[in-house]
Amino acid sequence: MAGATKQRTAHDRAGLSAELRGFREVQRLAYECAETVAAQLRPGVTEREAARMQRDWLRERGVRDWFHLPFAWFGDRTAFVNFKIPLQFFPTGRKLEPGMPFILDMAPVYRGYAADIGYSGSLGLHPVQDRLMSDLRPHRELILEQVRERRPLREIYENVERLMTRQGYANRHRAYPFGVIAHKIDRVRERRWSPTAFGFGTQSLRGLAADALHGHREGWSPLWSPYRFSDHPPQPGLWAVEPHLGFRGTGAKFEEILVVTDSRDPRESAFWLDDDLPHVRRWAEERAA
Repeated sequence: MAGATKQRTAHDRAGLSAELRGFREVQRLAYECAETVAAQLRPGVTEREAARMQRDWLRERGVRDWFHLPFAWFGDRTAFVNFKIPLQFFPTGRKLEPGMPFILDMAPVYRGYAADIGYSGSLGLHPVQDRLMSDLRPHRELILEQVRERRPLREIYENVERLMTRQGYANRHRAYPFGVIAHKIDRVRERRWSPTAFGFGTQSLRGLAADALHGHREGWSPLWSPYRFSDHPPQPGLWAVEPHLGFRGTGAKFEEILVVTDSRDPRESAFWLDDDLPHVRRWAEERAA
């Protein structure tokens, strides 16, 4: 990733490097899948069926490997209510009902590039989740601003949590393993087929483990958490970031790629890979209204 992260000089003038365009392509593919599947959801569809719909749609378009297989969460499971063990994250037989919120989450690998995205929606109107989605906008702004300031990841995590508290919400990414708000992603060697273990692609897991070992030697972690091992400045590379709000049994989040470089130019030192994403377009429409 060093080459990709160092090459982005004047983004508005010169555009993204070929490598970053590869990551943007798979991220857009994943969001297209999320929007397509969300439009096809109907009452009675189960989480397992929604996860399979995502998986099938992506496989039909050439995806053969995964950072993790698709997830789907319905109702109060969007807020990870009573989640205690990792197995509870996997799709269940919970059926979608009218007015129920949902989250689709997928992490495909396409042509050697990985993405990890989260898409929040509801079957019909859901005012609480709508408010949560609107209130996620300042989190995206805060994260970018403080990464550019090179604040320690642990401190940024705590500031995001403080903002959630001021908004009256619960931090639901605390329920993820290690409480992570983000993790690094990288290129994956292309293969026709790659096995999975516990829902995660084995190649991606090996890459994350290698990053963890390398980072441990140099004093950084590929996991962005509230714990001491994340008490270091942002490490150059690509980070899949997912602030997750919860309120009385309803959850909402976005997840997208943040690019961190070693540039001394603040605008080039960190930037969201793509501003043409469903939640970003939503916020632009809200501002214009």
